[in-house]
Formats: sequence, C-alpha cells, structure tokens
Amino acid sequence: MKWRNYWDLITIIALSLLLDFLIAFFPDSLLRKALGLAFVLFFPGYVFITSLFPNKKELDNLERLALSFGLSIAIVPLIGLGLNYTPWGIRLIPILVSLTIFNLIFGILAVYRRAKAIDPWIPRISIEMLKEELEWDKASKLDKALTVILVIAIISSIATLAYVITHPKPGEKFTEFYILGPNGKAADYPTELFVGENATIILGIANHEYRNVTYYVEVWLVNLTYDFNTNTTHIYNMYLLDRFNVTLPHKPVNIEGNWTPQWEMNYTFSIDKPGKWQLWFLLFKDKEPPLPKPINGDYAQTNATQRILDAIDGKILSLKLNIEVRKI
Repeated sequence: MKWRNYWDLITIIALSLLLDFLIAFFPDSLLRKALGLAFVLFFPGYVFITSLFPNKKELDNLERLALSFGLSIAIVPLIGLGLNYTPWGIRLIPILVSLTIFNLIFGILAVYRRAKAIDPWIPRISIEMLKEELEWDKASKLDKALTVILVIAIISSIATLAYVITHPKPGEKFTEFYILGPNGKAADYPTELFVGENATIILGIANHEYRNVTYYVEVWLVNLTYDFNTNTTHIYNMYLLDRFNVTLPHKPVNIEGNWTPQWEMNYTFSIDKPGKWQLWFLLFKDKEPPLPKPINGDYAQTNATQRILDAIDGKILSLKLNIEVRKI
C-alpha cells in the first residue's frame, strides 16, 4: 500500500485529532479556529463523498469539492439533532467527539474503498491539472476573465473569513444581578415576617462587561401604592437600609460547564415597622448618584424617590421583594 495515495484522507484524520488536542490544551489559539471551520464545513462531507465514490470517473474534481461542502452542511446538523435526544445534548465536547468519530470511520472506509477501486480518484494539486480541469486552453477570453474573477472572489472570501476569525466581535455586555432564598435557590424568599425578625437572602453579582467594574448597591425599604386609574406611583415612606460597593473583574460567560457564581453575600435584614413593604436592591455601575438629606430618616419627600420610579420603569438594574410585616 502506497500511503501517498491516501494523503488527503490521512491528513483529514490527523487534523481532526489535532483539533481535539488544541481544544483540550490550547482553546484560544487561532489554529483551533481555522481548523474548526474546516472540521465542520469540509471534512465530514469530503470523507463521506470519497467513501461513496472512490473511482475517478464517478465525479469530477469540482463536483467532489462542491459536494464536500454541501454534505458537510447537511451532516453536521443531523449529528446535532441526534445528540439532542441523548443525555449529552448539543454541547462542544459531544459534538467534537461525534464529528471526530464520524471523520475517523468514514476516513478509514474511504481508504479501504480507494484501495479496492479499479481506477481510484487520488487528488493531485498542480498548475497543469488546474488548467486541465478548467479547460483553460479551450476557454474563450470571456470564460478566462470570469474564471479569474471567480478565483479573486474566492480568495477575497477566504481573506474576509480569516479577518473575522482573527478579529472576533465582542460578545454582549451585561451584568448578572440576582437574589436567592436562604437555601441558595430561587425560592423560599422571606416574604412574611414579624416586626424585628431577622431574615436572610443571598445577593449575587457577576460581571460580563469586558472590563473591571465597581458596583454600588443600595438597599431600600419602601412603602408605596400604584394608582391604576392615573398610572402613577405614590411613595409614602422610603428608608435606606444599607449601601456598599464591590469591584469585580470581567468573567467570561461559560456556556459549556455548570454555572458558577462570581460574587455572592448573605444579606440579613429586619423591618421594625408593620405593614406591606417592598425591599428594593438597586445596582449602579462605576458611579453612585448623590443622595439628598433625609427628613427624619425618611427619603419619601426628597428626589431620592426618583431612584425607585426609575427602577419601576426598568431604567435602573434592580431587584424587589414584597414583604408583609406583622406585629408580634
């Protein structure tokens, strides 16, 4: 067996295994991104079409090239659809392993089929073969011009693709701001308390802003009503329970593994007045707006109420708990 007759299939198998290695140990390398595109858009269709049509006369070079891209675009979604009904789901590692196994199986099958073929198709790359394939000597001036334009378009597309790969667009910038119950779940919030009773929630922040951010948190106890007839909010009492800040670095979004918190704290509070209250947590980035002086500890008659109104309108990143406080 002359291994040079199978250089293309051996190369695809080797590059598939190399991509697995790069993803495991060098996930941010440019070579991984370049190989990843070929791995998804070309390799599966190429080994599949080569295993089906090993003889030279069955397909010409251009047909094989076009079918390799077209079948890859069809095969990869079908593998993803199959993974969707498995416990592993559509994730990077299952897709990587599935496509690698696909390339290995059909690559080896293509080697076997080519070895048994009477007149096997073996890709050779040379200027003379390109001219023969394109029938350059027989082509008219118009055909030659169109061919040159096509080649320039292909090269331009590859260059554009390379630029997009090497200069990726930053992902969406956002901040996670959440409260959990005392057991670390989005449930069992302390919504019914007695006067002076301590309650605890978990407050969390995660920075996905692609820069270091200083977050300012304000905790407000508010008594308000909403008039549906006039679409207005009436704030009767507004007390500042706490304020603090924390500086966090950017944390990349992990879509593969389990979600993990970046910053959390157990926040304990108590309310010394009976009634129906709202506990507001306001989050400000980089700079906290100034606070006016309260009147007897109450901010309801100051412009600080605009904070709550803006939070209701979604202009401020905020969280809210409705709490009913009863007398002992």
